[in-house]
Order: sequence, then structure tokens, then C-alpha cells
Amino acid sequence: MEIKDKVAVVTGGASGLGRATVKRLVAAGGKVAIFDMNEEKGNALVSELGDSVIFCSVNVVDEESVKAGIAATMDAFGAIHINCNFAGIGNAQRTMGKKGPFPLDAFQMVINVNLVGTFNVLRLCAEQMANNEPFNKDGGRGAIINTASVAAYEGQIGQAAYSASKGGVVGMTLPIARDLAVLGIRVNTIVPGLIATPLMMGGAEELTPEIWEFLKPLGSQVLYPQRLGDPDEIAHLAQMLVENDYMNGECIRMDGGIRMQPK
Repeated sequence: MEIKDKVAVVTGGASGLGRATVKRLVAAGGKVAIFDMNEEKGNALVSELGDSVIFCSVNVVDEESVKAGIAATMDAFGAIHINCNFAGIGNAQRTMGKKGPFPLDAFQMVINVNLVGTFNVLRLCAEQMANNEPFNKDGGRGAIINTASVAAYEGQIGQAAYSASKGGVVGMTLPIARDLAVLGIRVNTIVPGLIATPLMMGGAEELTPEIWEFLKPLGSQVLYPQRLGDPDEIAHLAQMLVENDYMNGECIRMDGGIRMQPK
């Protein structure tokens, strides 16, 4: 799909991976609706990027909130061709710890945002994509990109909720791709490793020397390059998945080959 003049919905688009992807899509000539709950950061990005971007205050787990964001996007740009789902949260707690068992509401909150929220947005975007006129000879009408994590495969201590949510995103990628293929809508999932995002850096947008000093032991787990990934590197992969019409139903790891750790 050529991104120029296409319309994207990017969840979590006000910061981190979403923000980097919004910038790439706009640079390629696309129009973007940022779905996020951080109005300050979202509106700041709109001011930076101009008329090609709108901000919609959207809670991805709330059906009416997402429908309102979809309606605002259609009003502003007239169509939706791309949906990139980056909105996500995490927590760290052992299944059974010194303070007792993992609180069920904390577990459910992560599942709701990362898994249910992703499905909620993509299904409503797909509804609009189905109405698009085909934009290529293959009958293409849209592309959906979800975000999982290497924790879906190799979760660590305290990541029961996060790993379960991201494992769900991986698990639903292929069946949703099968469901939507008849409509000309492709579905792929990015599986990031250790990326310098606000989720990783305690809310910070930039990897400062002070933050790197704290996170250096994590970055050193990547044999080459020995660093955290940059959000734009994930955004670059998202752009490729949009542009390459033969990529469908895949979950693609982008983690600097962290599995190459010495035994």
C-alpha cells in the first residue's frame, strides 16, 4: 500500500512507538488520527505535524469511546486504510508474593488494555476499511498492525499479566488475518524486544545518559548492537508492513537478536 494520501488510526500515538509511527506515516504523505488518553502530548504532536494529524481522546477498552474516535476520523479524513495498535500498559508482580496473590483486578486491567483494547479498535477500523474502494490490483482495502512483545514467548518473573496479554495478541493475529482476507485487509503483528519507550523508561520520552546508566544491564543482554532499540526502528518496521502487500498473518520479532545470549 502506498501511504501517500492514506488515513491511519494509531493507538498510543501520543508517545513512544506510536508517536514514532505517526511521524513516519505523516512523512510518507499519510494522514493520521492519534487515539490516546494523554491530551497534552497528543495535542503537542498535532501542533508539531499540522493539518495531517488529529487527536482523539480515546480509551481503547471502551466501545463508545472508540466509536467516537472512529467517527471523528471519518469526519476529518473520510476513510481509514491503516490501523496501528500501540496502546499498552504493563505491571510487574509475582503470582504469589510477600503481599499475597497477584490482585485479580490488576491482572484484568492489563488484559483489557493490551488484548481486548487492541481487538476493540481493530474490529471497528476493519468495519470502515471494508467500505474502501480497492487501492491495488489485488483488491487491497486496508492494513492492520498490532503490537505484542517478546514476553509473549519468553516472559520473565512478574510478567504473568503482560505476557498473557501479549501472547493473546500473537495468538489472534492469524485467525483475524484469515477472517479479514476476503475483505482485502491484511493483519500483522510486531513483536518488539527491549525498546527505549516511556513504558521502559519510567515515563520518559528520551533515553538520557542517566536513564541509560540504569538500563545498561538490560541493553547489554543484546549481543549486537548492545543497546535498547529505538522507537523509530519499530516505526520503520510498521511502515514496511503497511507498504508490503505480500506480508500477511505474520508475527515479526524485532529484538536485536536477544535470544543469542551465551548459554
